[in-house]
Amino acid sequence: MSRASRALRLTGLLASTVLLTATAAACGSASDSGSSADTKGSADTKGSADTEGSAPESGAFPVTLSHKFGSTTVKSEPKRIVTVGLTDQDAVLALGKVPVGTTEWLGGYKGAIGPWAKDKLGDAKAPTVLKDSGTGPQVERIAALKPDLVLAVYGGLTKAQYESLSKFAPVVAQPKEFNDYGVPWQRQTEEIGKALGKPAEAKKLVAGVEDTFAAAKKEHPEFVGATGVVATPYEGTFVFGSQDPRSRLLADLGFTLPKGLDKVIGDEFGANISKERLDLLDQDAALWIAPDTTSSVKKLHADKIYGDLNVAKQGREVFVKETSDYGNAVSLSTVLSIPYVLDRLVPQLAAAVDGKPSTKVENPAS
Repeated sequence: MSRASRALRLTGLLASTVLLTATAAACGSASDSGSSADTKGSADTKGSADTEGSAPESGAFPVTLSHKFGSTTVKSEPKRIVTVGLTDQDAVLALGKVPVGTTEWLGGYKGAIGPWAKDKLGDAKAPTVLKDSGTGPQVERIAALKPDLVLAVYGGLTKAQYESLSKFAPVVAQPKEFNDYGVPWQRQTEEIGKALGKPAEAKKLVAGVEDTFAAAKKEHPEFVGATGVVATPYEGTFVFGSQDPRSRLLADLGFTLPKGLDKVIGDEFGANISKERLDLLDQDAALWIAPDTTSSVKKLHADKIYGDLNVAKQGREVFVKETSDYGNAVSLSTVLSIPYVLDRLVPQLAAAVDGKPSTKVENPAS
């Protein structure tokens, strides 16, 4: 994976670009009080907090989960969970557990828990926040938290990293069927549900969010069959492929991704495209995750090739500020963040594809 791709994922917006290669840009805000938590103190605390009704299902353990590096057996209910997967904490919280440790991706959130998930934390202590500075998980700090389960479902562990973590706790790594950082939110939730002894509850959560997608498609039949693409102006133009969570948002709303997209992207979640392939952006709707919603728009439209595309001339664009709560939620695309996103994204997409160039795509109030 390229250095550009790695920087993209770690900075959070460009929020999905990958933790496997060389450099790491900013891993997050130093003001996150969860990040500065004393590791030893955290290791001395009790296990993950439970919310009401969070007991595992009868006969749920032991359970064996397959993944990229083989399989892992979880013998009994985990009490001290550390999430190495960058968005795995949301599924854990949705299932009634609070991790003792999370891994920072976006920055700025105490415990690495966004506003769409804060109510699931309740009165529990915020998790200790770990960082990946480009060399992989902080194995020693994770070990100090004394986990009995490490989740790396939405992740990109290497075999060596997996083996290091497995020395002191069962590790559920990314599913082998998908690119690193490419697991769908549905599969992520269900895998974590199995690991926590709550497979039926996980399926119920997934069904609830899928019902929300179905309701949006019913209300907006114009989405079904319309073409859409997700991009970010990172080092030129970076387009997300079909296995990226952002692209899946559009697909789950009924949009069709550009033909030949994955052939251009390759086996990654996304890639920079050349000026000659900007035609990939000329769709019924283009969702841009951008540094801001003013100067970024002007800069894109100033590009003669892009500015001459119908998607730009006819106002079919949706711009989301990458570092806003909304932008962060789009990048996470989890069982908890998606309803928050759809409340904001659906009206914007409806304005973009209504066939009227005069319709302005309004930014949400928050």
